Amino acid sequence: MKLFIASDLHGSAKYCKDMLDAFEREGADKLLLLGDILYHGPRNPLPEGYLPAEVSALLAPYKEQIVCVRGNCDSEVDQMVLPFPCLSDYALVCVDGINIYLSHGHRAVPPMTERDVYLTGHTHVPVAERIPYLHLNPGSVSLPKENSERGYIVYETGVFVFKTLGGKEYMRAEI
Repeated sequence: MKLFIASDLHGSAKYCKDMLDAFEREGADKLLLLGDILYHGPRNPLPEGYLPAEVSALLAPYKEQIVCVRGNCDSEVDQMVLPFPCLSDYALVCVDGINIYLSHGHRAVPPMTERDVYLTGHTHVPVAERIPYLHLNPGSVSLPKENSERGYIVYETGVFVFKTLGGKEYMRAEI
């Protein structure tokens, strides 16, 4: 199974469309969204193309493929307009014998083993570190920080590949 992992759209229809173009280009089976889907948040600037209702409409055709967790900027009101569940703080995806835990990254880390993977967003900065589980963060689709690129991660057969929204690979992490 091929997974597409992204975070922190913050209501940008422009970058949501770019992300969905990348999702289609990658031919992934599932789209894992790590929170902060519609609202830009009180500490962030308005992202380019800020149109939360359009983001919801863009994501709607993919609702059967989306697994989403709640970010610190997501609310019950967002669930009223999103056609897929978005209010769980954590999710678990099991693929290739690997437990992949999803969280936005602003809550406590669940107990994990060295073989587990923990996916987070929240910081808007890409991360690949082993502590002893594998912790990965794709950065932000719309508001990258610390001179990082807008990007995502693709998982397939034990390998996580970090890519820019344009599809350029820049980092890998293996189980």
